[in-house]
Amino acid sequence: MSVRLLLLLAVLPGAALAQDVDCANAMAQVELTFCAEQDWMAADADLNDAYQQARGVLQTIDANLPAAQRGADQALRDGQRAWITYRDQACAAEGYMMHGGSAEPLVIYGCRARLTEERTEGLRMLIGDY
Repeated sequence: MSVRLLLLLAVLPGAALAQDVDCANAMAQVELTFCAEQDWMAADADLNDAYQQARGVLQTIDANLPAAQRGADQALRDGQRAWITYRDQACAAEGYMMHGGSAEPLVIYGCRARLTEERTEGLRMLIGDY
């Protein structure tokens, strides 16, 4: 069997699942996990939007400061990188509630979505101040 055929077979079930899942009425574990992943991906897209807006605000602040006092954008970048590490590790720990079980990814995705939404709210508050 060719590598292309194997890849196609691996992708098709996920594509079919994406078209067939009604997340409002999901009941099977695979559907619940899929929907939790979709929620996290949507939250992550919102986070990236808020982060880019916040960077723009902080770059403007930096541009209006003397060179020796600049650092707002760098502080945000460093903080965001540290936060991502925190989120991923905290959610991995939370996933241990179901470690090895089929619900472990569901717990992790749910945690990532929740923490990502909280971080997005914090970034939006930062943007709202300017």
